Amino acid sequence: MERSTALYTDHYELTMVASSLRSGVAHRRATFEVFTRSLPPERAYGVVAGIERMIDAVTAFRFDEATIDHLVRTGVVAPDDETTRRWLADYRFGGTITGYPDGELFFPYSPVVTVEGTFAECVVLETVVLSILNHDSAVASAAARMVDAAGGRFLIEGGARRTDPDAAVAAARAAHIAGFDTTSDLEAGRRHGIPTGGTTAHAFMLAHPSEEEAFAAQRATLGPGSTYLVDTFDTLEGIRRAVEVVGPEIGGVRIDSGDLHALAPRARALLDELGATSCRIVVSGDLDEYRIAELEAAALPVDAYLVGTAVVTGSGHPAAGFVYKLVAVAADADPATPQHAVGKLSPGKRTIGGFKHVHRTRDADGHWDTEVLALVPGEIPERALRPQEVLVADGERARHDTLADARRRCAERRSGLRPEDRTPRPVRAPAVEPRWEGTDEPLTLQELRS
Repeated sequence: MERSTALYTDHYELTMVASSLRSGVAHRRATFEVFTRSLPPERAYGVVAGIERMIDAVTAFRFDEATIDHLVRTGVVAPDDETTRRWLADYRFGGTITGYPDGELFFPYSPVVTVEGTFAECVVLETVVLSILNHDSAVASAAARMVDAAGGRFLIEGGARRTDPDAAVAAARAAHIAGFDTTSDLEAGRRHGIPTGGTTAHAFMLAHPSEEEAFAAQRATLGPGSTYLVDTFDTLEGIRRAVEVVGPEIGGVRIDSGDLHALAPRARALLDELGATSCRIVVSGDLDEYRIAELEAAALPVDAYLVGTAVVTGSGHPAAGFVYKLVAVAADADPATPQHAVGKLSPGKRTIGGFKHVHRTRDADGHWDTEVLALVPGEIPERALRPQEVLVADGERARHDTLADARRRCAERRSGLRPEDRTPRPVRAPAVEPRWEGTDEPLTLQELRS
């Protein structure tokens, strides 16, 4: 049986359910929207990830008898509140979810996900939806910046030891969508089919009496084509020993410490001198998009980057900034009653009510120009992109993306960005500006960029 996700939620969501059942609001048709008001500093775009996980979580959102008993026993649900108990026991999301698929780009106020149903069945999903999308999209957005900075070089995700085990699997998937080539995480490989890789660590080197013996053991097990860790004691001497033991057919060396600006060229020269001209140089050690860009700008002879902490933690921004807001609600519980737009007027947190119809336009050079958000469907230019798709219809999954689909989408969408915006310090932030039709924009562009 699929594991329930019903308690991946916050206490106040169930108190809202109970209160809205009492007031009558619970059964009114409503629309909620997931969006971010701004991107982190120096971010020109974001990458959507976690949509497939979110759909799975919504369809598995069930309150079994043991869960309901727990909620009553702990006082989350009042012992005499039979109405709420019955509602929880019968809960199945039966509404519609529209949104941007995995790998799509997002910008300030992009309606990444729109959830339609009754107020209670939608409001209870807030935390599980946000927790997945905020995490996965933060990782994918950071990973995409690293892919941009790496200029086509091989990228290895190796951050499993820097985060929760389940988060590590999700992070590996999000990074792969953004363009990372492999992961060190075996569960991510099993679950999502991501290529995995790994050879040895410093502990393996230190456990042997000498580097030569460690290299010999690795060669006997993994073959000469694997990557050998050479910086345990002295990097250049480690390279000499590795080539001596493995031979000039050695596949790669990894440098995890030291001044890479000085070491990488010397390592390349030494490998070539020793006849290991096809040996790859892999570097690691607290890399992020800024460091990768710095190394690339120096034109160092690096073939691959291994990134850990920075990618799985969103490179300084561990959440995408998504919020889940009510944007429309009906005046009564009659399913035929039309919804009216609602929105916050709080300074700096204003929201625009109503379902948003979106299309993204290109300029004369084919680059993404504007993301148009309209409350009423209008004429859409022929070359425009419509990023919204129906993800869930009447409570059932309406589409399914493969990881390869999402990866291809991400690469294609990012190719529409201007090159100067695909850097760690982009010219425009955001690269694509929202334009509102049928309403005033909620924030000025100056506020969006602050």
